[in-house]
Amino acid sequence: MTGGTRGHAPRRGLVLAVQALLLSLLMLLHSKIPNRPGNLGSLVETFLPWTGLGVPVLLAGALWRRSASAVAALLLPVVAWVYLFGGQLIDKSHPGADLTVAGHNVGAANADPAGTARDLAASGADVLALEELTPQSTGTYERELAKTYPYHTKVGTVGLWSKLPLADTRPIDIMNAGSLAETIPADKKLAPNRALRTTVATDHGPLAAYVAHLGSVRVNPAAGFWTASRNIGVQALGTAIAAEKNKRVVLLGDLNGTMNDRAFAGITSRMRPAQETAGNGFGFTWPASFPVVRADEILVRGVKLESSWVLPATGSDHLPVAAGISW
Repeated sequence: MTGGTRGHAPRRGLVLAVQALLLSLLMLLHSKIPNRPGNLGSLVETFLPWTGLGVPVLLAGALWRRSASAVAALLLPVVAWVYLFGGQLIDKSHPGADLTVAGHNVGAANADPAGTARDLAASGADVLALEELTPQSTGTYERELAKTYPYHTKVGTVGLWSKLPLADTRPIDIMNAGSLAETIPADKKLAPNRALRTTVATDHGPLAAYVAHLGSVRVNPAAGFWTASRNIGVQALGTAIAAEKNKRVVLLGDLNGTMNDRAFAGITSRMRPAQETAGNGFGFTWPASFPVVRADEILVRGVKLESSWVLPATGSDHLPVAAGISW
């Protein structure tokens, strides 16, 4: 009996070592995971930082099996995770900024829009983007924010409040632009009034500001990771930003995805995410009760990111985000 147990021990350690190798390959080669069927690659990339949880699970198995080889093999996924995300755990912020921008999906079901507006006004942001405005709540935000932000503009369910003058506001159709729009059934199309572009007049020159609330994503057994309406918005925003003539650009919004997701390559190839560039930690924003993804983002082009942080919870199911930028 003892001899049989000894014979099985190396095999048990080998299985755990192979699992550790596969976990590290999943992290490092995530871009090679095909998106068909079911957008599996995008789904993995959305939750990519959480693949690190596989390490303590495998470690527990290795310790239970008393396998030194399996413990040693866990160095592979640990090194892979640190290579991918270790930099995000370092505080990259710098003091001082010419302008503070903030964005928040205020939540259509928010029971306290007045309190949310007061909290946001007290944040110190010079420019404030709001998404998921409703006909019932818009007036409340306009009244509560008027004293702090004398300028504001709104298109459909998104708006921008500013301490600085605004001009040249126009809607961005994020539902009917590009070839992907033809793939969405009429009954699943969202209203096109979920994004805008405006110009903020600063002491350093004009800043093009985009505000967007992209389509939701869904995970279900039949369709897998459904991202069609969101990806149409990504394509439309990418096209608009590529054509933007202003050198200084900021994008604020609930993008319903993370910047690890390959679907955002058309945007991330032209703009820098605030949290990755100047933040401290992952800056997860959704759901507010226990954030697991950074669905709300600030990206910039042509300006320097000094800092990025997540603001305290409001009555929304999202957390607000903010960033300091300089010229």
